[in-house]
Amino acid sequence: MPHSLRPWRSAVPAVALAASGTILGRMISKIILALLAIVVVFVVYQRFTAVRISGSDAHSLVANGAMLVDVRSAGEFSGGHIDGALNIPIQELSGRMGELGDKSGKIVVYCQSGARSAMAKRLLESNGFTEVHDMGGIGRW
Repeated sequence: MPHSLRPWRSAVPAVALAASGTILGRMISKIILALLAIVVVFVVYQRFTAVRISGSDAHSLVANGAMLVDVRSAGEFSGGHIDGALNIPIQELSGRMGELGDKSGKIVVYCQSGARSAMAKRLLESNGFTEVHDMGGIGRW
């Protein structure tokens, strides 16, 4: 049978076999798994290594003039928040630092579980804020 009349299906299995099960395909799978593992380890590390203050320490700081900042979304904030808290979602924090006043003033940050408040603390400290306290999740109040 001339080449032009050969059934097209004969080439498909060769292409499919070449794409799957190759060394390159297995390497890409391993790289993706390694990246996912790195992300998971990073998130767990951030979640459990953050230095947090207790709810009672947060109460004391706020009673003595510290600013209380809720870094959850506006929707989460409207669903319930700590009285007197200023809502600055973590995504907006970089652009709204001017609302926090003096960089040496005391600030207590919180979120839902503690991940975003830990990020907020690091972000504020990297921008010169010196008295930032992470309470973690709102449930600690």
